[in-house]
Amino acid sequence: MRIAVITDIHGNAAALEAVLADIEARGADATICLGDIASGAGWPAETVEMLQERGIPCIRGNHDRWITERAGPAMDMQDRIAHAGLSAAQRAWLMDLPPTLEPAPGLLAVHGTPESDLQNLIEEVVAGRLRPAPLAVLRERLGARGMAARVVVCGHSHRPGMVQVPDGPLVVNPGAVGLPGFRISREPAHRQEAGTPHARYAMLRLDGAATSVEMLAVAYDWERAARRAEEHGANPAWPHIIRTGLLPESA
Repeated sequence: MRIAVITDIHGNAAALEAVLADIEARGADATICLGDIASGAGWPAETVEMLQERGIPCIRGNHDRWITERAGPAMDMQDRIAHAGLSAAQRAWLMDLPPTLEPAPGLLAVHGTPESDLQNLIEEVVAGRLRPAPLAVLRERLGARGMAARVVVCGHSHRPGMVQVPDGPLVVNPGAVGLPGFRISREPAHRQEAGTPHARYAMLRLDGAATSVEMLAVAYDWERAARRAEEHGANPAWPHIIRTGLLPESA
């Protein structure tokens, strides 16, 4: 069985369209989405529509939740754009998504960890950057439910990575479809950069006791996506990272 795993689209319908076309060309049996779907300086309504039209099972990320839970000054730029661009029915759809899914036997899908949509699973912040978390920390975050799974797929950090936990699951983060990096000022303050503007996803192959993983990077019209962010009046760092995969201070 071949399962495509996408996450952290952040309203970038141009990137999502390219990824879905690549998934179709590779012949996946199913696709799942790990959340943070619409929030971003892009096309929030169109992004939701694409997932709904294809019947792709999705889980709720922290930004999907914040679009409804936060209001006024508590909303940041990306959530305000999504809130304004989505219909009430689309916002309700995002809020009603489940926090986790088990789309196949032994496969657990989460946004952050099995218990939190705000905690990274396989990374921790070191000197303002994301670095691999120690196995003891990873096991604690997985908990009994995660440790009992064969494969755990997660998002939230936008950082592609895999960890095989001894006597535990293979943990896979495919990276972000629509936003290759970010800067977070709340504690612990940190930044993440993919280094390229490609849209990223993973293809799992579940055959008997073996699991194969392809970590994929798809070219798309990121200039179009960057211009869209500029039209929204986004902070200049947002279109810059869409174009380059780097924050302005790195470039």
